[in-house]
Amino acid sequence: MPEPKPSADLWRSFLKPGRGQLVVGAMLCITALLVVWTIRSQAAKPDYSNLRRSELVQLLDNLTAETRRLESEVRELTTTRDELRSGVAGAKEADDEASRRLDRLKILAGTVPAHGPGVRIVIQDPQSKVTPELLLEALEEMRDAGGEVIEFNDAARVTTGTWIGRDAAGKISVDGVALSAPYRLEVIGDPATLETGARFRGGLVSQVEGSNVQGQVTISQESDVRIDSLAQAEKPRFARPK
Repeated sequence: MPEPKPSADLWRSFLKPGRGQLVVGAMLCITALLVVWTIRSQAAKPDYSNLRRSELVQLLDNLTAETRRLESEVRELTTTRDELRSGVAGAKEADDEASRRLDRLKILAGTVPAHGPGVRIVIQDPQSKVTPELLLEALEEMRDAGGEVIEFNDAARVTTGTWIGRDAAGKISVDGVALSAPYRLEVIGDPATLETGARFRGGLVSQVEGSNVQGQVTISQESDVRIDSLAQAEKPRFARPK
């Protein structure tokens, strides 16, 4: 039987490789891939291989200085942003609080109209026995019950300096404003508390409807009491702001 030709053996080995040939082929393929990847990676990076040591040190120093500069700039911008935020918010809050305080002071001073829930009290005095002292006690009762704004007869606004007495004609006068019966009080505050303050034993209702005065008191709780009379603000003669 004739021996097979060498070329036929090679062709047969190529078509049907053995296990060892497959391993060698796989290793060669992986090696080729690693070589290609390494070449591409080196081509994409800056080439510092030709730089001297002093040049590399200088480059590193420049990068460090630039990093510090950028970090400092970030800190300054962050601080500026926080200051602007807190400054704007703080200034607005301070302005709002100052405006609220001014509004409250104007109401207390009686220099602006006011409205809100409260009570209307009407005192009938058929015997003309209501005295300034009785109205002063009624005023104090309303203040103790939480009355924030008080007005007599739609004409006299009560303030911290309000006085009640009689004028030259003998009429009851509030801050120089003469009053005539029936006497009316409009008070802004909690309606239920104000009415309770007027009706407690020994208070306004008891005194007016008692035997000494023989009058009558009508109290109505209102959801919106409007007080339009104004007081004249006076400049203190002696007190000065600290």
